[in-house]
Amino acid sequence: MRLPRTLPSIAGDPQDKGALARERGRADVCDEFLGDLRFRALMSSQDWDALPLAVRRRFSKRLAGGATLVYAGRVIETQMSLAGWCLAQATRLVGAPLPLGRERDVPAVVAVTEEIATGGQTWTRIYARCAGFPQVIHSAKRFAGPTGLEEHVGRGVGMALTVHVAERALVFRSAGYFLHVLGRRVMLPAWLCPGALTVTHGETLDGWFTFTLELVHPRFGGLIRQIAIFREAGT
Repeated sequence: MRLPRTLPSIAGDPQDKGALARERGRADVCDEFLGDLRFRALMSSQDWDALPLAVRRRFSKRLAGGATLVYAGRVIETQMSLAGWCLAQATRLVGAPLPLGRERDVPAVVAVTEEIATGGQTWTRIYARCAGFPQVIHSAKRFAGPTGLEEHVGRGVGMALTVHVAERALVFRSAGYFLHVLGRRVMLPAWLCPGALTVTHGETLDGWFTFTLELVHPRFGGLIRQIAIFREAGT
């Protein structure tokens, strides 16, 4: 299955020199609003400064005291191979962290809160479906492990993440999967891993941002690719 590599044109020109200059001119203003430096600490100053101002602000909000951020938007498209569909159904055993169907143009909501027990973040994603109840995906980002960042889903399953900047977007890439068993962490062998997961947050226009999830297996190729757009609720 050949998966699309680009998003339909909903963004402005990322090479717009005037826009870049305006963002650099507001960099000091952005620093005044920094309340959470944990994501910033995972990358170099050069990479952080290369991100759009809105992305830096979004990943610098500390959600202490029970605060919640809500983002509303739509799933633009979801594509998956037969192998990807089978894998998604199998992950129901650990809370269904992958999209279960090929929905497109359906409403979606994301809520982010502070995870009190670990000081990380809890992400709750609600995706409408063409038939039946919406799919609800729970995960927790924790600032721990060898890479400094982990994503935890159900049944003790998790993955280490590395953070990158590519084409002025914030990119999270899987760096190994693990399972918590009797208080111990067991790294999963390559043959048990679902493939390389990449999640990209890219800025568009008028406060909207893109969320792109892509899962690629070394043997079966592209398994799942989902593109959604969001903006902070109430803006």
